[in-house]
Amino acid sequence: MLNKNEIKGKAKQMMGALKDKVGEVTNNPELEAEGEAERLKGKLQEKIGKGQRKVSETIAQAGKALTGKR
Repeated sequence: MLNKNEIKGKAKQMMGALKDKVGEVTNNPELEAEGEAERLKGKLQEKIGKGQRKVSETIAQAGKALTGKR
């Protein structure tokens, strides 16, 4: 299941892509750059979320192994 950082990261990527495209269409390089930066921040946030999820899953599996539950 996705966590908050993964969801927020994906949303930032979509908003960034939209700003980037609007900047292209309106010939606004500042908006284009802002959109690209937001998209990259979203990718980073999503990767952080994936890392958090994997750590959480690993801890849960270790706990189950220690208690003998599956």
